[in-house]
Formats: sequence, C-alpha cells, structure tokens
Amino acid sequence: MPTPNMFIVYVTDAPASARFYSDLFDMSAKFVSPRFITFDLGGGNDLALWSGHADQERPVPRTSEVCLNLPGGPEVIDEKFEQWVAQGVKVVQEPHDAVFGRTFVVADPDGNLIRVAPVD
Repeated sequence: MPTPNMFIVYVTDAPASARFYSDLFDMSAKFVSPRFITFDLGGGNDLALWSGHADQERPVPRTSEVCLNLPGGPEVIDEKFEQWVAQGVKVVQEPHDAVFGRTFVVADPDGNLIRVAPVD
C-alpha cells in the first residue's frame, strides 16, 4: 500500500523560505526551481516548499504545521527554543508541558507553524 512521502508547505517566496528552513534545520535543498524546492527528510520522504502556480490569481492559504520531534528530556526542547530565538524566529507559543511532553511553536515567514516536541 502506498504511503505519503512528500509534505508540502505553501509559501509566498520559495527561495526565501528555503533559506529560512535550511538555516533552521541545518539542511540543504535536494531540488530547486523558482517556485518549488524540496528537502530530503530521509527514508524516501521530502519536505517541499511551493509558492504555487505562476499564473495564480489568488494567494494559496498557508495552514500547515511541521513538527520536529527531538529525543531527550524537556531540557533538549528548551535548548532548541533558545537556539531558535537567538536566530530570530517568530515565537507563537513559548515552551510548555502538554499531554505529549514539552513543546513550543514558532512560525516561518508566511505564518506556517513549526512545532518542536519530544519523540513519541
């Protein structure tokens, strides 16, 4: 049975967003075009940034959330938060304890959410 292998985040400016994600996650793009850029997540999975079609009349809604699961305890989550704040990311939700463990949420330049949480 086929399984999903690409996660698309809609962005306004794919190259600018690719720089943001590249810096945030310390990874390089696998495929680059003017409006569509992918990153290899391993295991045959990709993260894609797409600004939509060139002749698009309306902006594409930006409503996604990417999650980075980190191994370790709450201190690892807090360390990543401090690191990203030092990089100047927009904080949406400060670190706090949720039912699944320590977590926080930041936003990319388009307002897409990026959550950091412990490995399940």
